[in-house]
Amino acid sequence: MYNYDSYDRALVQARVHQFRDQVSRRLNGRLSEEEFLPLRLQNGVYLQRHAYMLRVAIPYGTLSSDQLRTLAFIADQYDRGYGHFTTRQNIQFNWIELEQVPDILQLLADNDMHAIQTSGNCVRNITTEAFSGVAADELIDPRPLAEIMRQWSTVNPEFLFLPRKFKIAISSSESDRAAVRSHDIGLYLYPGKSGEMLLRVMVGGGLGRTPILNETVREALPWQHLLTYVEAILRVYNRYGRRDNKYKARIKILVRSLGVDAFSEEVEREWEQIRDGAAELTKEEYFRVAQDFSAPHYENVDPVDLDFGAWLARDSGFSTWVRNNTQPHKVPGYVSVVLSTKPGASAPPGDVTGDQMRAVAELADKYGFGEVRVAHEQNLVFPDVRKRDLYALWIALQNHHLATPNIGLLTDVIACPGGDYCSLANTRSLPVARDIQQRFENLDFLHDLGPLSLNISGCMNACGHHHIGNIGILGVSKNGEEFFQITIGGAQGKDSALGRVIGPAFKVDEVPEAIDRLLQVYLRYREADEPFVDVVRRLGVGPFKEEVYRKSGVDQEVAQ
Repeated sequence: MYNYDSYDRALVQARVHQFRDQVSRRLNGRLSEEEFLPLRLQNGVYLQRHAYMLRVAIPYGTLSSDQLRTLAFIADQYDRGYGHFTTRQNIQFNWIELEQVPDILQLLADNDMHAIQTSGNCVRNITTEAFSGVAADELIDPRPLAEIMRQWSTVNPEFLFLPRKFKIAISSSESDRAAVRSHDIGLYLYPGKSGEMLLRVMVGGGLGRTPILNETVREALPWQHLLTYVEAILRVYNRYGRRDNKYKARIKILVRSLGVDAFSEEVEREWEQIRDGAAELTKEEYFRVAQDFSAPHYENVDPVDLDFGAWLARDSGFSTWVRNNTQPHKVPGYVSVVLSTKPGASAPPGDVTGDQMRAVAELADKYGFGEVRVAHEQNLVFPDVRKRDLYALWIALQNHHLATPNIGLLTDVIACPGGDYCSLANTRSLPVARDIQQRFENLDFLHDLGPLSLNISGCMNACGHHHIGNIGILGVSKNGEEFFQITIGGAQGKDSALGRVIGPAFKVDEVPEAIDRLLQVYLRYREADEPFVDVVRRLGVGPFKEEVYRKSGVDQEVAQ
C-alpha cells in the first residue's frame, strides 16, 4: 500500500493547523456559520440532523492495521463506539463535537490519514475495487494510477471549486466491482496488443435525482496521458457546467445537454493544448508510485491443502462461508476474504464498532499482511489469506459477528444512514433495511435465491445507490408520511443498468411483503440458476408489478 512521503505529511499537518484556527474562530463567534460552511466542508465536516459528522478519506479503500486501530480509537474516544463505512470506501463518524475535530484531524495526520476533499465541490476520493492488485480476473493493477490521481487532485487549486462534487473510479477486472459506469469519470484499464497499459475513458455518469450511466469518450488512451486527459475533461466541465442550479450542476447534465459527441470534441480541443505539458506522466513517475504497491512476500503454498479440503467436507457452515465470502486470488494457495458488516437486524449495514475494528486489525496482522480494504458494498476485505488459515479465521470472525455468509445475497444490503442522521434525507432507510433483513434471515432461502443486490437510499441523493441495485428502494415523503418506491432490474458492473420503477410507492410496513412478492415471481419464472436481474430483463417489469399490486393493500391514489 502507498506510504506517505514528506510532502504528504507537510500538506496534511498544515491543513490541520489551519483548520484548528478556523474552528477556534467559529466557536468564539468571529466566523458565522455561513462563513464557516465552505471551510468545514473542505475538511470533511458536515452538520447533520443531531450532530456534526466527520468523513475520513480512505484512498481507494486501503487501510493498514494500525490505521484501522486509529479509527477504532476515534470511534470510542470521540463518537459513540462505532463508525460507518460508505459506498465511496470512506468512513463516517456521526456524533462528533466540533471543538474536538482539530484533535481528531491531528490524530489522523499523525497516522497518515486525513479528511481533505471528502466533501465540497471538488474531486472526491478516488475509488477502485476492494480486490485490486490480487483479484484472479484482474488485467493490470489499477492502484498506482489511482494513487497518482489522488496526489494530482488533492488541493489542486484549479479544481477545488467545481460546479458540483466530482467522482472518479478506475477498474481493471473482468468483472467490474467498482461501479465504474455510475461515476462522473469512469476509467477501465486494460492491456494493448503489445502489453502496454491503455484506458477506456467514460464520462457523464451519476445517480441521484437524474440517474445516468456514463458513456465512452475515448478508447485506447495511453496511460501516460491519464492526467492531461482527465484535466481536459475537468476544464471543460469547470467552464461550461451550470452553477445556477445545483440539481443541474453535475457533469452528467452537461454531457447530456451537449451530446456525448459534442462534449468529446470539446475535450479533445482542450486536450490538444495541454497533452504534452507538465502533467504528462513518465515511466519514472509511474514506478516511483508503483513501488509502494509491490506484492508482499507470498509463501510458496501448495494450492491443494488437504486440511482445508477436510474442513470443507466436514463443516457445512464453513463451506458455505468459503463459497460466499471468499474471492479467487492470483497467487495459488491464497484467497481474498470478505468480512460481512451485515449480520442482520442487530446492526445497520456498514456500521463497525471500535472493538470490531481492533479485532479486524489483529486478524489482519495474524492472517494477512496487515492490510484491510473497504468494499464498495460497505464490507471489509482481507486481500491476502492462505487457504490453510481460513478455518481458524472463520472461527475468529464468528466471535466478532463478521462472518455472516451473505456476501452478494439479498441481506448484503447497501444502505445510507438516512433520516436517522442525515439532514438531507426525508425518510429513514435503516429501519427498512432492518425489517428486510429480519424477514429474509433464513440462509437456506437466501442461497437458493442466489446473487441478488438490494440497495436503499433515504432520499433522491441516492447515497445508497438504489438505482443500480437489482432491487432498489428509494424513500420519498408524501404529506409528511414516509413512502418507499421500488425499482427492479438495476445492475452494476460491465453490464450496468438502471432499475425501473414498478409502480406506486409503499408504506414502510408494506415494503418487506412487497419484496417477498417480487421474489416469488422470480422463483416462479427463473430458468435453472438464472439470476434475478436476467429474469427481469427477459420478462420485463409487468409480471412483477401485476403480482405485487394485485394482492397488496397499497392505496394507489395516496401513494402516487
